[in-house]
Amino acid sequence: MKTYKIAVIAGDGVGPEVLAEGIKVLDKVAELDGSFRFEFTHFPWGCEYYLKTGKMMDDDGIEKLKQFDAIYLGAVGAPGVPDHISLWDLLLRIRHDFDEYVNVRPVKLLDGAPCPLAGCKKGDIDMIVIRENSEGEYAGAGDWLFKGQPNEVVLQTGVFSRKGTERIIRYAYELARKERKTLTSISKGNALNYSMVFWDEVFAEVGKEYPDVETYSLLVDAASMFFVKDPQRFQVVVTSNLFGDIITDLGAAISGGMGLAAGANLNPERTFPSMFEPIHGSAPDIAGKKISNPLASVWSASQMLDFFGHEAWGAKLIGVIEQVMVEAKALTPDMGGTAHTDEVGDEVVRVLCRNCGK
Repeated sequence: MKTYKIAVIAGDGVGPEVLAEGIKVLDKVAELDGSFRFEFTHFPWGCEYYLKTGKMMDDDGIEKLKQFDAIYLGAVGAPGVPDHISLWDLLLRIRHDFDEYVNVRPVKLLDGAPCPLAGCKKGDIDMIVIRENSEGEYAGAGDWLFKGQPNEVVLQTGVFSRKGTERIIRYAYELARKERKTLTSISKGNALNYSMVFWDEVFAEVGKEYPDVETYSLLVDAASMFFVKDPQRFQVVVTSNLFGDIITDLGAAISGGMGLAAGANLNPERTFPSMFEPIHGSAPDIAGKKISNPLASVWSASQMLDFFGHEAWGAKLIGVIEQVMVEAKALTPDMGGTAHTDEVGDEVVRVLCRNCGK
């Protein structure tokens, strides 16, 4: 029997609550399948750990994580710890050190999901956003000069290497070809006259190798408008780190809310472990109330199953999420229900077993 070793970093706020339900679902999938199992190892890293130790993770944390097949992350962030510390000392450190350069964010309107756009139905919003995840605006390059003085200057430098830009664009082209979908590049070449002009040129160069893929290029401001006015035009989207971070949250807002937002941080070569996470954040205002929506963690579990080659189970979990929302027997308050987090997880398991004849 195949054993997948998963490092669990539940993190802060609602992270432990929602991840517990994702683990519950993954264990049930493994039980129903019978050919593989999951071995979960929990690490206490996060903001609470930082307040006790002055560190977001152990000094040898990266070395510890290398032995795992994947990482399952809850959420990072808490009052009392500056956001740049919680982000850079844990999440971004893992992304960078493990070269998880592909961020995959599904933006898909499922049956039963609330949509704020008038007239939108299932099928109208169905895209995959491929976000560059290792450099760009989040490379951490820059300087802070004359701090605290009248002539204070801050420099934040975006880093766009040939290697980094080409490989993420090529990944998107390959996906579009495989899925027989259109590919849209989102940049800001009219204003960012170095980085985004370079991005646009690489997109065109790589595109010559994929004449079968229908392509479009949009400025990020226009793309944001079309996400709301005409989301049907997008199928596969590729964009930089910062723009991808922003437009995927917009995508979550139009396709059911942050409680359904999942993301995968992939090292496609599998040299290092990849990381899967609900991306709704730690939501400290509702932490401990047992009302956080665990469906995003279930969706990220589906992405993990896809990554391990169990695409049929990944698709089944998406179908189960839809059934749970349509039947509305157990939904959290953000989706108009009164259920607790664990009750939604139990309902996911119940529907999954029912669908499998168990």
